[in-house]
Amino acid sequence: MEEKMYDRLQTMENRLNELNSLLLDESLLTDINKYKEVTIEKAKIEEPVNLFIRYKKIQTEKADALELTNNSDHEISSYAKEELNKLSDEEDEIIDELKILLLPKDPNDDKNIIVEIRGAVGGDEANIFAGDLFRMYVRYAERQGWKMEVLDENPSESGGFSFISFMIKGDSVYSKLKFESGAHRVQRVPKTEANGRIHTSTATVLVMPEAEEIDVTIRPEDLKVDTYRSSGAGGQNVNKVETAVRITHIPTGIVVACQTEKTQYQNKDIAMTMLRTKIYNTMVEEQNEKLGNERRLKIGTGERSEKIRTYNYPQNRVTDHRIGYTVNKLDRVMEGEIDDIIEALCNYDQQMKMVNAND
Repeated sequence: MEEKMYDRLQTMENRLNELNSLLLDESLLTDINKYKEVTIEKAKIEEPVNLFIRYKKIQTEKADALELTNNSDHEISSYAKEELNKLSDEEDEIIDELKILLLPKDPNDDKNIIVEIRGAVGGDEANIFAGDLFRMYVRYAERQGWKMEVLDENPSESGGFSFISFMIKGDSVYSKLKFESGAHRVQRVPKTEANGRIHTSTATVLVMPEAEEIDVTIRPEDLKVDTYRSSGAGGQNVNKVETAVRITHIPTGIVVACQTEKTQYQNKDIAMTMLRTKIYNTMVEEQNEKLGNERRLKIGTGERSEKIRTYNYPQNRVTDHRIGYTVNKLDRVMEGEIDDIIEALCNYDQQMKMVNAND
């Protein structure tokens, strides 16, 4: 292991010991924010530190085994050599794993997300496909044990949605779905196509990390709040009480709306979360633009015009164009089995980060 890497891990081990001592202090329990801060920091460094501790133990075990290889007893010497090889292999595996764990982390990886899906090119078929993508993500979220909540929607008369916005809450949601932003293309025969011709349509997906109040400062005087009657499901409130809320952030021109809840207060609260998230996403995009060449190492730009994936129904095939990855199980993918694609994207991103780290 390189000296620089060793020193960094030793510093992390010392810090973990400090955090464990802090958690034994009963006074910390009276400060909820501090307690949360300590437990979050501990969780972030615990895995690499535990591997580092095992690495140091291996060094001791290797030294003992090496000494035994010179034993006059052939059986003991042979066993020691075999053990030395096993320890060396484990050591290499730990170093490789630590290199990945020590890569720069996306500060948003642990956050919940807000997703927007829009039917784009292809008219009714694009809206239907937007509905299919929404269902795919809902199924995937269910498999992960995450919670999903619809924030705003505009159903299409032919099926699907011209627009739908929803939140997914759970462990490290953004880290798994952050590469889904972009244009998703479908190739299939629409139900309305009498001649059986294959059509190509697209829907756009935008994945944004949920922003907390500490991430974005919004001044009340910068907001224009409108209320209107809900047009969706909502029982007696529909078209009778102005429960739906639309908020315009005047400095940026960003507009959000919510009509899914029964009260104006609930819809306004959700709309503010959406607004913070959209403003935060704009800030992140601006920062990424400033990174220049470094940004090109990422998987795609997340631009809505960028075609990132094709779903070919006749061939039961899904291809992610950014990494040239193809799976021939579109039927299962649309049921939420997208783990293979997500893992391939995350692995590629790690590889690019490692290349960048070695430059």
